[in-house]
Amino acid sequence: EWNLQQPITPIAQQMFDLHSYIFWVCAVIFVGVFGVMFYSIFKHRKSQGAKPANFHDSVGVEIAWTVVPFLIVIGMALPATKVVVAMKDTTNADITIKATGYQWKWGYDYLKGEGEGIGFLSTLDAAQREMSDSGKPPATDDYLLKVDNPLVVPVGKKIRIITTANDVIHAWMVPAFGVKQDAIPGFVRDTWFRAEKTGDFYGQCAELCGKEHAYMPIHVKVVTQEQYAKWAGDKQAELKAAADAPAKVWQLAGLMARGEKVYAANCVACHLADGKGNPA
Repeated sequence: EWNLQQPITPIAQQMFDLHSYIFWVCAVIFVGVFGVMFYSIFKHRKSQGAKPANFHDSVGVEIAWTVVPFLIVIGMALPATKVVVAMKDTTNADITIKATGYQWKWGYDYLKGEGEGIGFLSTLDAAQREMSDSGKPPATDDYLLKVDNPLVVPVGKKIRIITTANDVIHAWMVPAFGVKQDAIPGFVRDTWFRAEKTGDFYGQCAELCGKEHAYMPIHVKVVTQEQYAKWAGDKQAELKAAADAPAKVWQLAGLMARGEKVYAANCVACHLADGKGNPA
């Protein structure tokens, strides 16, 4: 409530430390400048008979008010630059995942590393949307953050996230990771994180992307290496089993069941089953 989220990656910790450092530098400047100003006003007030000095310029003062701010800026810029450079170093990643922004969901494709070939959509949990539509949602810790398919990554591994978008500008942001990267149609950007703690961590799209912007959460589940290996194996087997054989002959019932799944995953947000638009 009073500060940044508790950092669980090295980059987030560096950002947290930098934020605290800059805050105290600004606090010292604030106290120093206003302290001198109020002291001068009080000490040299007219009611005490103070007489103003009369001079044209002061080389010493001009040097001081040039050199001192320069040193302050350098003192803040050097550690900030170090953190920014570290934020952009996406080399030697253990796992590479593409995050694609859609109106209004995220698509994840595991491109490299353990779990390569896995792909799925991550959409706001339907029960969460119903809670919001009710107008009186009950108190819950993960309100508008729970999804049907969270992004799963192993703890202690460097994860490279490649961002892009399918329609408008989105942004992939998880504060506890110190990550916020725009997802722009027609472009690819990248960022990275290395979670040092298992658990569930949340974020949201950080670019105003349309009327469902508030319903586009990010849920990252950080698990142990053993749990991740099992999840990746199960997911790959599940995707393989669901893949269509080239010679498969489709029957109407199978096509309808498949269409229902596609509709529920993609279309229901805007289109009702009777063909009318969703009034919400």
